[in-house]
Amino acid sequence: MSTEQDSTLVAPKTEEELLLLETPEEPEGFVSFWQETYALALSMKCVWHIQREIWSPEEGVRTYLIRAKEWDNTEIAMWISRPEKSLGGLVVGQGYGQPATPGYFPSMTVCFPCIRGLGQSQCKEIPWEVKQHVLYGIGSKETYILRGAVSDLWTAASVLIDMFPDTAENLCYSGASMGGGMGALMLPWDKRFRAAYLHVPTFGGNPYRLKVPSTGSGEAVRLYVQEHPEAMQVLSWFDAAVSAKYLSIPTVVLPALEDKVVAPEGQFCVANSIPAPCKYQYILDKGHAPGTDRDKAVMEEASRKRNELFHAVLS
Repeated sequence: MSTEQDSTLVAPKTEEELLLLETPEEPEGFVSFWQETYALALSMKCVWHIQREIWSPEEGVRTYLIRAKEWDNTEIAMWISRPEKSLGGLVVGQGYGQPATPGYFPSMTVCFPCIRGLGQSQCKEIPWEVKQHVLYGIGSKETYILRGAVSDLWTAASVLIDMFPDTAENLCYSGASMGGGMGALMLPWDKRFRAAYLHVPTFGGNPYRLKVPSTGSGEAVRLYVQEHPEAMQVLSWFDAAVSAKYLSIPTVVLPALEDKVVAPEGQFCVANSIPAPCKYQYILDKGHAPGTDRDKAVMEEASRKRNELFHAVLS
């Protein structure tokens, strides 16, 4: 899509309107579906091996490429970077436009999993191209790609803790865009995590976001639903806003008022659904684009809060 075409996309709603968006209706059995999926993800003994260790540009940090087998026999890869002094573990959820590569965070052991079908986890069965990947298995809630992708994050946490048991004392999560949406879907059911950072999260507020054209993965879903309206029933089980209302850990969330890649309606629906007692919200002017001067200040403030939460080690 050209820049000229981008400029014709539906204008975002006002901040006041976005803040009033409500959590979509929850399908009956939503909680039990995700609790059962979590139980499946942890039902198998953690099976992993180090494929290789790579050179790290960060002094005192060792970085490994790990391969792990999951409950459904899927094999995924992940990068784990271990500093000499670690105050906890951090699982990082990737974005669609950001193939998982080794990541670093001050004083944290970082696990960056490659979601099934993407990056180091590419396979013959799952298409790696974004607009096909996001539709893979959409015929049922049992087979839809997001169910497996969320399981990948749980497996990554299990591998991280198995490899470095001390990370269990302070396990945190960070994700942007796709990673933000997956975090909202994943975190409520896994009590191992202590804090989270969700930046411009997607997959939320399907009744709102799928009415808005975009340039991201949501556009493929929007166009598919136009031809296959029955898919909305499956997508309701993967609405990050519905899941977000069950969050119970301190969560920094950053929705954007304007975003051509992920509809702001979806981002705010996720943010609005997070219970107030555990929510630290910072509103950006622009998402998936160079920010304004105000955005830079907002990001700095949000990063300070994130660091405060992530480094709050249990006594």
